[in-house]
Amino acid sequence: MEATRRTARLAGLLYLVSGIPAPFALLYVPGKLFVEGNPTATGERLRSLEGLLRAGLAAELFSSIVFLFMTLTLYRLFRPVSAGSALAMLVLILISFPITFGNVLLELAALDLAGGGARPAILSMPGPSQNDALAYTAMHLHHQGYMLAQISWGLWLFPFGVCVWRSGFIPRALGILLMVAGGGYVANSFAALTLPRVLPAVDRITSITNLGEVPIILWLLIWGARPQKGHATAA
Repeated sequence: MEATRRTARLAGLLYLVSGIPAPFALLYVPGKLFVEGNPTATGERLRSLEGLLRAGLAAELFSSIVFLFMTLTLYRLFRPVSAGSALAMLVLILISFPITFGNVLLELAALDLAGGGARPAILSMPGPSQNDALAYTAMHLHHQGYMLAQISWGLWLFPFGVCVWRSGFIPRALGILLMVAGGGYVANSFAALTLPRVLPAVDRITSITNLGEVPIILWLLIWGARPQKGHATAA
């Protein structure tokens, strides 16, 4: 049990560390650089705030790499509990990484197209407005890619929740909360990609359901693994 507790706490620590820079990289930086419906303003911000964009890229890459190691640690933790669910959890989250790294390329493309850092734009267009329009499109696709990756970020929480439910050393309620959060992520992505008119209403709900991911981080980090009474009795 002590080895299990150490593995669980390591997973909790990596979970926390990967989550800290994510809001900055995925929400704050795009929000500062991308001006909805205004390619010219977006291009100007990309040129004047290149340092912010590169900081966001670094934070996004750091968060993704740490999250990868966190997922591998969780797989090691739950494989003895439910090998099938642990593998499904691992595969579903690995699907998101090509999308994530592709998103980083889109932001770099937007910077090059806009001619950031006092460099000429990567393409010689008839005027700067065309380059700004292409940079705007790249930033828009970055957001769409984020919503696409979020489907994977939601789906992996379902086998994760199953592993928690069956573990015997983490409260079952945390597994249910993970599945609720997973459903919220998937619903939010589908609304953004296919039903944008209902997205504001969905956002109001998922802003609450997404919090279901927080308790497992705290449990893993603080307690790690602790036998539950119901499971102990059954054993």
